[in-house]
Amino acid sequence: MNLISNISYKNIAYLFSCAIFFVFTSCEEDLTKQDKNQNKNFPSQIIKNAKIIQRDSGFVSLRASAPIIEKYELIDSPYTVARKGMKIEFFDKKKPKNPGNITAKYAKIYDYKQFFEARGNVKILTSDGQRFATQSVFWDQRKKRIYTRDTVYATMEDGSTLVHANGMTAKDDFSEYTFYNNSGDLDISKTKIAESKR
Repeated sequence: MNLISNISYKNIAYLFSCAIFFVFTSCEEDLTKQDKNQNKNFPSQIIKNAKIIQRDSGFVSLRASAPIIEKYELIDSPYTVARKGMKIEFFDKKKPKNPGNITAKYAKIYDYKQFFEARGNVKILTSDGQRFATQSVFWDQRKKRIYTRDTVYATMEDGSTLVHANGMTAKDDFSEYTFYNNSGDLDISKTKIAESKR
């Protein structure tokens, strides 16, 4: 009788320990699956009243400011977002005291690609005093190109205004640019092209 009760206690203890092992193992597997599926797209840094300075061989090439910046660094393609707007000043070595600037209601910067996206009431002022207004602008810093497919309103130094319905492409220093589907008033006698042909 004692032998039978000892065997049954051992069997119960063995089954109980097996059950605990399987419970822990299944819980561990579930935790692993949850970690793999967990969303890592959340800001790793949040900076209020942010000020960013970019230098090229000691020369300040870019200065940016924003009320709030969120940095997303825990993903494959890290990026920075300014949801409440951003102002970027870009400096030309030939005119360091007269920077151009871009302002927008929303900005996104892809860190590794060096690609900048601005949306919402985008305004550009060049160091030469030319003004451009549109709803979106994309700036490829590696290729040194700015482009948009949205309508662009351009006000030149002489005060003339042009409407470019299908956007533009330009060098990022605005030394060259191309507009598409143009309309507006332009005084040809005051343009640089007319002056260079004289």
